[in-house]
Amino acid sequence: MGSKAGTQSGKALTHFDAEGQARMVDVSPKPETHRVAVASGQVLMKPSTAKLIAKGEMSKGDVIGIARVAGIQGIKRTSDLIPLCHPLRISGVDIEMKVKTSSPAGVDIRAEVQAVDRTGVEMEALTAVSVAALTIYDMCKAVDRGMRIEAVQLEEKLGGKSGHWKR
Repeated sequence: MGSKAGTQSGKALTHFDAEGQARMVDVSPKPETHRVAVASGQVLMKPSTAKLIAKGEMSKGDVIGIARVAGIQGIKRTSDLIPLCHPLRISGVDIEMKVKTSSPAGVDIRAEVQAVDRTGVEMEALTAVSVAALTIYDMCKAVDRGMRIEAVQLEEKLGGKSGHWKR
């Protein structure tokens, strides 16, 4: 990196100071705007594992309900987990999960996070999906250690200076 902040596409990377040291960006001059981010991911598993989840027969309980609550908790803790994220005032969360029992079997996860704040909620949406997926894995690992968490990605973001982005 050298002694200057890095660049990407001709723009200075805002999370580095002039000496190349990590810093938390000052967002106080930015206006508060409505922010939305949507992320998705999936947990792939054996069809028999997905059937147990769908029937509510997993020994640890309601996998989908508990994973949804875990995803919401993950959103609230994002700034504690990711060092340069700002704590945000989350105004809305919607976490959807769909169990698929045929190949490829698994659980599709989608999280939509909203806030009126000075910076976006992309990391919160991605954290929600990741924590929900990890919770599914934890609750089902006794019957299927070969599960895979895949394709955790941002699908869409709205608001702020950069506007609307969609995959």
